[in-house]
Amino acid sequence: MSVAVVTDSTAYLPAELLAGTSIDVVPVQVVIGGRAYDESEPEASPERVADALRAWQPVTTSRPSPERFRLAFAAAQGAGATAIACATLSSSMSGTYEAAVMAAKEIDLDVRVIDSRTVAMGLGFAVLAGAQAARAGASIDQVEQVIREKSLGSSALFYVDTLEYLRRGGRISATRAAVGQALQVKPILQILDGEVVPLERVRTTGKAMARLTELTLAASLGRPVEIAIQHLDAAARAHDLAATLRGYLTTTTIVECPLGAVVGAHTGPGIVAAVVSPLL
Repeated sequence: MSVAVVTDSTAYLPAELLAGTSIDVVPVQVVIGGRAYDESEPEASPERVADALRAWQPVTTSRPSPERFRLAFAAAQGAGATAIACATLSSSMSGTYEAAVMAAKEIDLDVRVIDSRTVAMGLGFAVLAGAQAARAGASIDQVEQVIREKSLGSSALFYVDTLEYLRRGGRISATRAAVGQALQVKPILQILDGEVVPLERVRTTGKAMARLTELTLAASLGRPVEIAIQHLDAAARAHDLAATLRGYLTTTTIVECPLGAVVGAHTGPGIVAAVVSPLL
C-alpha cells in the first residue's frame, strides 16, 4: 500500500527536514491590511507580519479552502497513492481540520484526516514520522497511529512578550490579558488538549527564559525525545535556549527553526517556543 502524507503550513517544517520527503503542504492564509496571502508567499514572511503587528496594522488568519485540500488529495491519488494521511493543526485553533474533512469526502480514496491537537513542530515532527513509516511500507492504519501518537504525546511550551496578540486573536480572554499587562508579567503558556492555556507568570524576560529551559528539560526527562526551538523575531533568544538545552541533552536532536506568519499573527513578535516530541 502506498500511503501519502499531507499537512498544512503551520507545521513549519524546515526545508532541510522536508527535503527528500513527499509530504504535501497546504498553505494556511494570513490577512495583512485586508489582503490575503498564502503563508508560503514572500509577502507573508514572519518579518512582514512582525512589522505589521508592531505598526498595529490589522493581521488575521484564514483557513485553506476545502478545494486546496482536494487538489492536494487528487495530486497524491494521481501519483499512485492508495491512501492518504492528512494531519492538521488543532481544530480548536482553526477551521483547517474541517476544511480537510470536507475535501476528503470529495475523493474516492481512503483519506484519514487527523486533528493533531497541536501546532508548529508538534505537528511537524508527527508528519515527518508518519512519512517515514509510509516510506518503510506501513499501512494507512499504522501511519495514522504514528501521527496520532507523536502529536498527542508532544509538549508545546512557549514564552510571549505580551498577551495582547493572543487577546486580539481570541485565544485568551480580555480579562486575563488585562491582568497580565497590569502586573507586567512575562507569561509562559502551553498547548493543552489543542488549546492555548496559561502555565506560569514570571516577572522578567530573563527569568521566563530560565523557567522555559527548566520546563523543557522536565518534559524531556525519562523518555527519548526530539526537540524544536522556534521563534518569531527572537532568533538570539531562541538560539541561546537551544544552546543551553544541548549542554544538558547531549544526545538529543534539537532543531532550531522560525515560526511562520499564521502562528505569529496570534502570538506576536518575541515568542519563543519549545516543542518536545517523543521518539516512537
